[in-house]
Amino acid sequence: MPIYKGATSEEAITTGLTALGISKDEAVIEVIEEAKKGFLGMGKKNARVSIEPSVTEEISEAVTETVEDVLVNEEQTPVVELDVSTATMAEEPAIGDVLSDLDDEAALTQLALYLTNITNELNAPALVKTERENGMVIFHLDTKKQGILIGKHGKMLNALQYLAQVFIHRVAKNKLSVVVNVGDYRQKRQAILQRLAERTAEKVKRTGRPVFLEPMPAFERKQIHSALSHDDSVKTHSEGDEPYRYLVVEPNKKYY
Repeated sequence: MPIYKGATSEEAITTGLTALGISKDEAVIEVIEEAKKGFLGMGKKNARVSIEPSVTEEISEAVTETVEDVLVNEEQTPVVELDVSTATMAEEPAIGDVLSDLDDEAALTQLALYLTNITNELNAPALVKTERENGMVIFHLDTKKQGILIGKHGKMLNALQYLAQVFIHRVAKNKLSVVVNVGDYRQKRQAILQRLAERTAEKVKRTGRPVFLEPMPAFERKQIHSALSHDDSVKTHSEGDEPYRYLVVEPNKKYY
């Protein structure tokens, strides 16, 4: 794992990001050692950080990579290209001037149609079913080609999740939280996030240093926030902009 040094942790991070040619949003950063000023020049130490490229490019590459990966093991049927990557990274999906300030049910209906169209264009047609749970509306995509809609490491599903949230924020009059799910992927992912939260908290308590997690959707960050909310020895907060917003788990200084 590459280690970078600097007079401060921020300087070390900047050095590492420059060397790797990536932005902070595209990196997994861990502060290994904070800088020490020393006394009269004695005992001065530079900050040390480890930086690795993260998986933040998942959304931009979701469609092309996922379809290519899945089709290796599936029947080679023509795939209509859908530029989800461009929409997720740079601009909101074109929805039309008429769709705005819709009431909840109308907005959710339009989102169901939007997701249906996307799955059709990906040659993985899905029946869209909705369910309300804990203040969120879950869109279940029932398809025979789950692999395409989930994608490698959940890339496609996270791309669909981001597009769905952008869509609903643009057309709905009220603020709605939506989750896109395929099969039992989200349930399995929740168990993974719980383990990630526990392991991360243990690492922070063991090292006394913050840990920067990879970018993830807002509702997944909330799951980790919730999982660690009862652990007084650590605290969490989010940084960055969507879709690259990430979680930082750090020691609660009053316990150190």
